[in-house]
Amino acid sequence: MGSRQVTAWQGKNITVAGLGVSGISAARALAGLGARVTVVDNGDGDAHRARAAELAQQGIEVRLGHLDGGAPAGEVLPEGTDLVVTSPGWKPDSPLFAAAAAAGVDVVGDVEIAWLLREVGEDLRAARSGEAAAGASRREPAPWLAITGTNGKTTTTQMLASILKAAGLRTAAVGNIGTPIIDVVLGEEQYDVLAVELSSYQLHWAPSLRAHSAVVLNLAPDHLDWHGSMEAYAADKGRIYEGNRVACVYNVADPATEALVVEADVEEGCRAIGFTLGAPGPSMLGVVDGILVDRAFVENRQKNAQELAEVKDVNPPAPHNIANALAAAALARAFGVEPRAVRDGLRNFRPDAHRVAHVDEVGGVTYIDDSKATNTHAAEASLAAFEPVVWIAGGLAKGATFDELVQKSAKRLRGVVLIGADRALIADALARHAPEVPVVDLERTDTGAMLAAVREAARMAEPGDTVLLAPACASMDMFANYNKRGDAFADAVRELAAESA
Repeated sequence: MGSRQVTAWQGKNITVAGLGVSGISAARALAGLGARVTVVDNGDGDAHRARAAELAQQGIEVRLGHLDGGAPAGEVLPEGTDLVVTSPGWKPDSPLFAAAAAAGVDVVGDVEIAWLLREVGEDLRAARSGEAAAGASRREPAPWLAITGTNGKTTTTQMLASILKAAGLRTAAVGNIGTPIIDVVLGEEQYDVLAVELSSYQLHWAPSLRAHSAVVLNLAPDHLDWHGSMEAYAADKGRIYEGNRVACVYNVADPATEALVVEADVEEGCRAIGFTLGAPGPSMLGVVDGILVDRAFVENRQKNAQELAEVKDVNPPAPHNIANALAAAALARAFGVEPRAVRDGLRNFRPDAHRVAHVDEVGGVTYIDDSKATNTHAAEASLAAFEPVVWIAGGLAKGATFDELVQKSAKRLRGVVLIGADRALIADALARHAPEVPVVDLERTDTGAMLAAVREAARMAEPGDTVLLAPACASMDMFANYNKRGDAFADAVRELAAESA
């Protein structure tokens, strides 16, 4: 191939932190490019050992559990390490990274590696197809349209991919969802553009990323135990705008997102584009009389607007999801997508499970699963879409407080059922700001707890009400993940329906 990009990795001693999906992806890719790779992880279970055995077949060393000296493998920097590649969840203050800093070794994430390997991917695809031998010029790597925010990232990324596909573009939704992004960059498939979801963790470790266009959907306290402060969390989110070429898209209703645009160092000519649920001003997308309209990517935007789609084309048409659709449309329009493709892409889009998903109607009461609402900001958006509501909430608070959420949502609440380890925090907020709202506090955390919660909610609900699972908390105190929590809710609703039949 003759690529200096490829030879730059040969012989490098690279330590990969974490034996999860992204860690395995990085380890395999870098070893395939000639690097000497060592993976470290404190885990030592059967699953870890099985993954380690697979990597060993590729010549990748894996250090698990505790080393001979008794230290955890994930805290000791292997001798001679030239670069550390971390999995997203590893905290910045991890001992491994302190050791790397002391040794003058950089720490980056899988997204950074994927960004650096984009031209390598083009070389590999050209070699496979024979284009390199024929002397064809290298294709430009696919531009990235990047999405982050406290909530709505996955939905917006998938909406964007649907719009891009409706425009006839070869694309994929990648990053914090789907196939590991390194595998996509180095894979056989050729893409025109990528819709890239990025978490604050991934952005923290991706200093070189320079997107075509990007959006921060919203900002609210989340993962503060990882970042250390709201300021640090916001700063990591804001990294997504650095070096943008065409558009920095922000949320008009969330001034903190616009502030990040103002602070970003972008390429000359890059524009700030707002989205709003109200009527848009120039250089914005918004909503007028049930129509999603564009006043940013049109001629004479001071006077003209372009119809993109109708609110009813958005599924579901809840306010926060309309905002997601506008953000996706803004990125697509920044890439030159025609209005018809925006409409068709939104019509074709189907949200993932556990995101404001209609489960059933039992006795005139609607049951909605939004188990993905794992923080207060997401729960607030979910609660704002329904009235009256019997709210099922609770789990692991991750350092969150609930006073503002309860204050904003109190008038919508018919009743509340609390579950999970940190339910007392929500109960206290309800006592302060909504003392008239009936509350059922479920202490049990066994597998039948969700059925008990649904039955209590059904007892409080009246015909026309909505029973909403929007926990405002993480799930791992009771469930493997938010998907399992949502599945338990849906199973409980189905059992309730069977009992009522």
